[in-house]
Amino acid sequence: MGEEEVAASVHAAYRTEIDMDIGLGLPISAPARLLDWATAAEARGFDSLALLDRLTFDNPEPLTALAVLAGATTRIRLQTEVLLGPLRETALLAKQVATLDRMSAGRFVLGIGVGGRDDDHVAAGTPIGQRGRLLDAQLDALREIWRGQPYRGTTIGPRPTTPGGPPMLIGGFAAPALRRVGRYADGFVCAAPLTWAGPLVRTVQEGWEAAGRPGRPRLVCQVNVAVGSAATIDEARAAIAAYYAFTGRPGWGEPLSDPAQIADTVAAYREFGADELVLYCYAADPGQVDLLAEIVR
Repeated sequence: MGEEEVAASVHAAYRTEIDMDIGLGLPISAPARLLDWATAAEARGFDSLALLDRLTFDNPEPLTALAVLAGATTRIRLQTEVLLGPLRETALLAKQVATLDRMSAGRFVLGIGVGGRDDDHVAAGTPIGQRGRLLDAQLDALREIWRGQPYRGTTIGPRPTTPGGPPMLIGGFAAPALRRVGRYADGFVCAAPLTWAGPLVRTVQEGWEAAGRPGRPRLVCQVNVAVGSAATIDEARAAIAAYYAFTGRPGWGEPLSDPAQIADTVAAYREFGADELVLYCYAADPGQVDLLAEIVR
C-alpha cells in the first residue's frame, strides 16, 4: 500500500461508520521495549498505538517515540492521547506533526488537549489559567500552517500528507474542551469511565451539530488493563497509582485484569457506540499483546 493509500485509509476511518477498532495504549515505564510492543501489536491486528503526554513525569516524549515506532511498522495508526498542546511552541509543533505524518505515510492521528496539572505548565512556562485560549489559537494556527498559509510572515514546511493536516482528536472533560471538538477536530478522546461517559459524549455531539458539522464525531474511548502474571498485574497497579497520585483518590484508574471482564467491557463499549477502544497498558511486558489479542478478537 502506497503513502497516499495509507493516508486515505486512515482518514476514511474518521468519516465512516465502522466496527469498533481496538488499540493499545503503550506503557511509559520502559521506552526501549516499545518497539517490541509496536511490532507485536501490528502482527496481531491491533488498529492503533497510543501514547499519553506529560512533561514533569518519567514518560517518553510521545512525538519522538511514535516517530521511532513509525519506522518499525507499516500499517498500524499512531496517535497521541493526548498531546498537551499549550506546552509546545506552535510553529515547531506544526513542523513536528507534519514531519511525523509524512514519515508515517499518513498514519499519525493528533490527539490534543490542554493538560490540567500545574507542574507541567510551570515547567513549560505556560499560564495554566490561559491554557484553553492558548489551545484555541494554536489549533487555528496549526491548520493554517498545514494548508501552507504564512505564519508570522513565513511559510513552515513540510506539508502534511493530507492537505490541512492529519486527523485530530480532542480530549477533555470540561464543557469548553467538549465544545472544542465541533469547532476544530474529527473526534473526541473520552477518558471517562463508561458509567459517566454518556453526558460528555452528548455535549460533544451537541457542539458538533451547533457547528454545522455533518454526521458525528469519531469516539475514541480508553480503559486501563493488565493481563498475565501476578507480577505484571502488580506492576501495572503500582504504575497507575503513581500516575494518578495527584488525584488523591486511591484505586483511581485500577486496571481490568480478568479476561472475562475485559471481554465484557469491550462488548459494552461496542454497544455504547465507540468507534475505537484503546486498552491502556502500564506494565512493561510486551507478552500482554498476545494475551489481549486472544481476549478481544
